[in-house]
Amino acid sequence: MPYESKRIMLQKAKNVLPRIRHAIYEPVSAMKVTAWVTEEPVPYAERTTGSKIELAPGDKWGNLWDCAWFRFEGIVPEAVAGQKMVLLIDVNGELCLLDKEGSPMQGLTNINSEFDFELGLPGKRVVDLGTSSAGQPIDLWADAGCNDLFGKYRSGTLKEADIAICYEEIRQLYYDYEVLLELAEQLNENTARRERVIQNLYDAALKLEVINEETVQKAREILAKELAKRGGDPVVTVSAIGHAHIDLAWLWPIRETIRKGARTFSTVLKNMEKYPDYMFGASQPQLYQWMKEYYPKLYDRIKERIQEGRWEVQGAMWVEPDTNISGGEALVRQILYGKRFFQQEFGQEMKVLWLPDVFGYSASLPQLLRKSGVDYMMTQKLSWNVYNTHPHHSFEWEGIDGSKVLAHLPPEDTYNSPGAPRSLTKIENSYLDRNVSEHALMLFGIGDGGGGPGEEHLERLAREQNLLGLPPVVQESSLSFFRKLEQEKERFQTYRGELYLEKHQGTLTTQARNKWYNRKLEKALRELEFAASLLLAMGVNLYPSKELETIWKEMLLYQFHDILPGSSITRVFEESLERYSAMYDRTKELLAQTYAKAASLTGAGEGRGVVFNSLPWEREEVVMHKGSRYAVKVPAMGFTLLTDAKRWMKGQGEAELRAEERLLENQYLRVTFAEDGSIESIYDKVLDRESIASGKQGNVFTIYHDKGDAWDFPRDYRDTVAGRMKLEGSSFFVDGPQAIVEHLYGFGESTLVQRIVLDELGTTVRFETKVNWKETEKMLRVSFPVHVMTDHANCEIQFGYLKRPTTRNTMIEFVRDEICAHQYIDLSQPDYGVALMSDSKYGYSAERNVLDINLLRSPSYPDPVADRAEHQFVYAVYPHRGDFIQAQVYRKGYELNTPLTVGESSSTHAGANGEASFTSLVLVDNPHVMVEAVKKAEDSDDLIIRLYETSGTIAETSVTFGITDRKLEEVDLMENPIGESDGCLVFQPFEIKTLRVLRG
Repeated sequence: MPYESKRIMLQKAKNVLPRIRHAIYEPVSAMKVTAWVTEEPVPYAERTTGSKIELAPGDKWGNLWDCAWFRFEGIVPEAVAGQKMVLLIDVNGELCLLDKEGSPMQGLTNINSEFDFELGLPGKRVVDLGTSSAGQPIDLWADAGCNDLFGKYRSGTLKEADIAICYEEIRQLYYDYEVLLELAEQLNENTARRERVIQNLYDAALKLEVINEETVQKAREILAKELAKRGGDPVVTVSAIGHAHIDLAWLWPIRETIRKGARTFSTVLKNMEKYPDYMFGASQPQLYQWMKEYYPKLYDRIKERIQEGRWEVQGAMWVEPDTNISGGEALVRQILYGKRFFQQEFGQEMKVLWLPDVFGYSASLPQLLRKSGVDYMMTQKLSWNVYNTHPHHSFEWEGIDGSKVLAHLPPEDTYNSPGAPRSLTKIENSYLDRNVSEHALMLFGIGDGGGGPGEEHLERLAREQNLLGLPPVVQESSLSFFRKLEQEKERFQTYRGELYLEKHQGTLTTQARNKWYNRKLEKALRELEFAASLLLAMGVNLYPSKELETIWKEMLLYQFHDILPGSSITRVFEESLERYSAMYDRTKELLAQTYAKAASLTGAGEGRGVVFNSLPWEREEVVMHKGSRYAVKVPAMGFTLLTDAKRWMKGQGEAELRAEERLLENQYLRVTFAEDGSIESIYDKVLDRESIASGKQGNVFTIYHDKGDAWDFPRDYRDTVAGRMKLEGSSFFVDGPQAIVEHLYGFGESTLVQRIVLDELGTTVRFETKVNWKETEKMLRVSFPVHVMTDHANCEIQFGYLKRPTTRNTMIEFVRDEICAHQYIDLSQPDYGVALMSDSKYGYSAERNVLDINLLRSPSYPDPVADRAEHQFVYAVYPHRGDFIQAQVYRKGYELNTPLTVGESSSTHAGANGEASFTSLVLVDNPHVMVEAVKKAEDSDDLIIRLYETSGTIAETSVTFGITDRKLEEVDLMENPIGESDGCLVFQPFEIKTLRVLRG
């Protein structure tokens, strides 16, 4: 044997591998291919209703998003009888083979599908026929989509459709060779193990100058010696589970996701028949629900594998949602509906939150998880950080209330692992907590567009289980992994607060209309549930449980992390906006009907108005009914009759309410304007305090160049100012109890109309805005430099708030320039502060004393017309005495987003026991306790009341109810009983408590 250099030996081994792969399959007969093409999917029973075409390789069959039913026909030639046969099919699209009943059997994907080739090749083209007999007929139907895994249009032409011999020994040799070749590349230089592996690969390569049965056998014998060598005591053991992260919409519409699910899951089931060690997991009950509805036979097969224990249902939420923008109660419902589905369908109690791909993680999540019986969380997205490396892969994550969950980030930093030696080596070398942990997780398969693991993943893992030179790997469930990890958690570090992703800040703003509808629908559903609960308390059970659940689940679907954040293609948003509008209209219709019924039980009289307040504090406001204004005082979570209210008359506030050239004023505030429409001053008359920083202007609309995509905008955007909105006209006037200025602005082809409103008794300045936005690759922001000095901004998140730095002293602070807030963001000194509130915006910046809202973006990818549309939104400025806790800023945010509602009595019909015996459904006596939700229990007619502490302090409160003859018990977020309650509650900072009100 010559003393050849290791480099040359290794290169010769590499050169042989493609030749081995090419020799695995030998086509022997072309199949007849017929397709029936349609624009949208049609069911199996209608498969021949499209445009019929006969196809040969190279023929085009469709354009992007076209669908087709393919029929493949052929006969196994006599000459190859008794050999292992396969079909090789590639239609340059996604394909699902079906059985005679129209149920999915196996998914296939084009070889040239877009994918990160460092993670492997994405295509699935082989259909195993087993040992075939001469003359065996082939007659297969397949449902096709003219797109690749990532929604791209690659060619739309038939590439191959052949009957072929599979040379099994060559196939096995290929994986023997591939695993050892990559092992050699991963091992350290000048080790005996590496040199032995290279030598044997080289020896095998010399045998394979000609590839035939004899040389393949000899090569396998040589390599078997190295594959048989076992590892010693492990430093890290890798738990591997097959995965196919499927985005429910992204570069494809939702209808294609349903088909992706069928293709992926049928492939999983097919491979489970061949690989007895194969463990697979999939998340998102919505995806399983689609399988149940569209592919019931496939769903039954999935259920069998779940019961067998080889298929793990994963995750504790209805979908994998965005957790920055979704509201608090929406996140509760994600968990409630998600866990209930898996429990009811499969008898599985979900313990792991599965969020591999969302764009940051709210600091409220740990409490939501622990109060829902979820102990663990898995993600990997923090590996995408740009400037700062997240310090742990295994750690305890602590939320704003002190709750903790055990979190793990797979050290390979992907959910698309090839399951190759490089995967295992990276896990061992990159695992940041390997000094205190012996366990790490690996997710193997092809995800995002679906497809899941292929034979290559499973063949590699079979050879790597305890291969010398690699950490051992075992296929098992993620829950089994987490239970092992939990035994080590005493040595793990704790990470407190939000898990901020240093990318994708643009998703807080992109597709603003979706975000507007999301906020409006979240609030409308809260209001409807309160109204229906109020009616229930009055003795009338018309609670629309089924319809509410249907609307909730569809809204939760649109909170998926590529829909609500705005990072999908045009069609996704066209369809979601249409459905949002329909759901919102239906919710408002149900709300009007419910309040009308409730009003009829108050004794108001037919046609009389009743004002309802769903917030837990008394409100004094002016409302409009039948063209008249009324000054009302509405009790907390209750109602008042308009017949008991004073009609607002013109002239009541004339002495204080002014709207003059460049001036709005009431008894509390005086707002003055510059010639360009910006605000020079918001003067607090009561405290003799100016709110706008000296020499600065507020409400300045600046447009920046934005060459980013839906996810990201340039970090240096402030250095690329495109201009400002130019004032084109103004009018100042008093309209009833409001002083108003209406500004008209223009920029390029875009216009902005804004009504700035100061209510007669108002302490906020409200900006009611309509924009016809036609700019491309631009970003519109509005800023308020305020007369406040503080190092932190107070940002509302779900069930509480976060303090975020206004300084830029470190790299961590620098990259967190764009931050998420819900109903308010606030800058406060101990004696004074200014809050900025919004009805639908989530992207903010707070640097030094400047509060800034990202109003609109118009990136060109993946939706080339993103946000070039008409928009409406409201924001408001609230100067206040004391800090934001003392000023109860959270209440102002809720009031902006939750207007009083007037219901009109539909009849003089009295309640079940006469007129309603109460005017407030729920009362709490601590101003820092918020009642977030009132709803009917999932499994009874009891009421569920969800409360939380808003200020970050220990709070005591008593909870009283308009309902008499009742009992209370505390329950968790899944509505499971915890213990009895007397209504006297003690909240820890930001704690959520849920009560069940049982009728006596």
